[in-house]
Amino acid sequence: TNFRTRIYNESNIDAALATSLKTNCPSTGSDDNLSPLDPLTPTTFDNNYYSNLRNQKGLLHSDQQLYNGGSTDSMVTTYSTKQNTFFTDFATAMVNMGNINPLTGTSGEIRTNCRKPN
Repeated sequence: TNFRTRIYNESNIDAALATSLKTNCPSTGSDDNLSPLDPLTPTTFDNNYYSNLRNQKGLLHSDQQLYNGGSTDSMVTTYSTKQNTFFTDFATAMVNMGNINPLTGTSGEIRTNCRKPN
């Protein structure tokens, strides 16, 4: 996904972050430039991602929508202020995802149109 549209066209982005990102991602050209989702602690597993959203520093449009006056604002607030809650919920979600038993082989199908079974 590219974030060019967000940094050049959206108003719910921190101005300093947008300016910084524009140096790495000019308005035209290649989409090969990389930027971390969390510029403050890019190599650390923490809850800073959620703090960034509260400060309008979400890199991707879809991320910033998690904290934009909607039903997920309270979750973002909780996770940004209570790191242990985030860690606990993340661990639970990972275990739940690991327990999913997908259909394989002839038991399932790969849809040619994601909106309807083949």
